[in-house]
Amino acid sequence: MRTKASRSVGLLAGAGLCVVGLVAGSGCGSQKAAVSDTDVHADRARQVAEAWDGSTAAAAWRAGFYPTGEKVQPPRGGLHDPADRQAYEGQNIVLRGKLPETGPKDGAVTWARGESLTRPLMGAHASYKTLAGTRVGGKPHLTVTGAKLGEMSVATSRGPATVPAWLFTLDGYASPLKRAAAIPSKLPRPPIGPARDIPGYPLDRLVRIAADGRSVTVVALHGACDDGAVVDVLETTRSVVLSASVKEANDDGNCTKQAKLQQVAVELERPLGDRVLLDAHTGQPVPYKGLRGISPSGN
Repeated sequence: MRTKASRSVGLLAGAGLCVVGLVAGSGCGSQKAAVSDTDVHADRARQVAEAWDGSTAAAAWRAGFYPTGEKVQPPRGGLHDPADRQAYEGQNIVLRGKLPETGPKDGAVTWARGESLTRPLMGAHASYKTLAGTRVGGKPHLTVTGAKLGEMSVATSRGPATVPAWLFTLDGYASPLKRAAAIPSKLPRPPIGPARDIPGYPLDRLVRIAADGRSVTVVALHGACDDGAVVDVLETTRSVVLSASVKEANDDGNCTKQAKLQQVAVELERPLGDRVLLDAHTGQPVPYKGLRGISPSGN
């Protein structure tokens, strides 16, 4: 097993909430430095790795469909301008046409090595609702004029996969906005429970995995009165366990009861591959949520 420290890649935003109670003994404004708790975090990471390595949960994870990349792709070439990007990010998408009322109930998720898995599919209307907010209209907005079932590529815990997708036609665009229709597999029951006696907070989300698999970017929580988040990594042949903590507290000035979100890039000794990416605090796979918004160029 190897352990390695992380590096911060930028503050996202103040979360505007107190996260007292996520982990026993952790507070929003009173949490002290976690650097003295290195052994505690390392022991917990080893426990998580030992519980998962070779477990039925790990086998189920490797056999399932778990996206680790965006399930929505913009039209080829990207959105036209900042107004359209603002409309997408604000979910200001309106329907000016008809969507298919029916479609296949199941579809095949296929990986490059020839492996495949049959998964239930989300219908066109349900997929559209994941793109459009509850309040739409006005300007700027994007207009959906129709949809058909097709395919798209999605990054998964088992590598890139071709999945059934709804291809939504957008007014003014020659290529569609794609939304994966395949429903992810249910998370396996973890072989270890959450930790209740170590400092720090669970990871908020997985943002991205580098194309070469040699680094992962996660969002970690930290208090308003410390110097930022730290994420250490324990690597085994079958898993990668991330342990989040905080840098030494900064007691200067008034301390507000507020949690902050911070992107942290974690470098790995070797590509992640099909190893399970785990959160030491929860004992579960780090959830992929990405970041709101899309890149300026589509696939």
